[in-house]
Amino acid sequence: MLVVCLPTYNERTNVEPMVHALGQAFTELGPPARVLVIDDNSPDGTGQIADRLASELDWVDVLHRPHKDGLGRAYLAGFDWALQAGAELIAEIDCDFSHRPEDLPRLVTAAERADLVLGSRYIAGGGTRNWSLTRRAISRGGCLYAQAMLGVGVSDLTGGFKCFRRAVLEAVALDQVDAHGYGFQIEVTYRALRAGFRVAEVPIVFSERSSGGSKMSYRIVSEAIWKVPALRIAAARGRL
Repeated sequence: MLVVCLPTYNERTNVEPMVHALGQAFTELGPPARVLVIDDNSPDGTGQIADRLASELDWVDVLHRPHKDGLGRAYLAGFDWALQAGAELIAEIDCDFSHRPEDLPRLVTAAERADLVLGSRYIAGGGTRNWSLTRRAISRGGCLYAQAMLGVGVSDLTGGFKCFRRAVLEAVALDQVDAHGYGFQIEVTYRALRAGFRVAEVPIVFSERSSGGSKMSYRIVSEAIWKVPALRIAAARGRL
């Protein structure tokens, strides 16, 4: 079974079309699939919309969290739920359509020969759309910085469109992962690489969200900057 973790906070305009788009993508998949909406008590009513969808669609579940606590915490809660539900594949995707749901089957197919599959903006065939030069520079620079500091060959370390095999999440000490934003994406992938898992990248085109506000913040960027050397130090000391 595949479980797609879909974290939400104030995504009332996106959650219903995204869930239906994922359902359409599921028709191309072999294994049974479910969507898990992880809502951080959105004040705009996103959680209530998700509950309605779960009552209408037997492949939708909702995990309500009491307050907003960062993207990383939301994903960790979703991963735990998916593992307990018996999922063999666990995917993560943004709710704002910056990741295309129709690309999900390609990630799942690639997971037949890899343990962790990354939707990558920075390999041949990948890219970004509707980004300013500043946003492009921050994203590409962050990936190159993480690559160089950690000494890994993965091109897109900060992306949030991924598909994990169950064994990866069982092995990478999720209880020790403490990053929240882009730092979370870097840390989980680095831990998988350190544990010897096969990591593959498939090209995707990332589009700036068309509805709602961006979740980018100074705190998210600064966390990623200090988290990268901290990870390298922890690995050198045998703590990773």
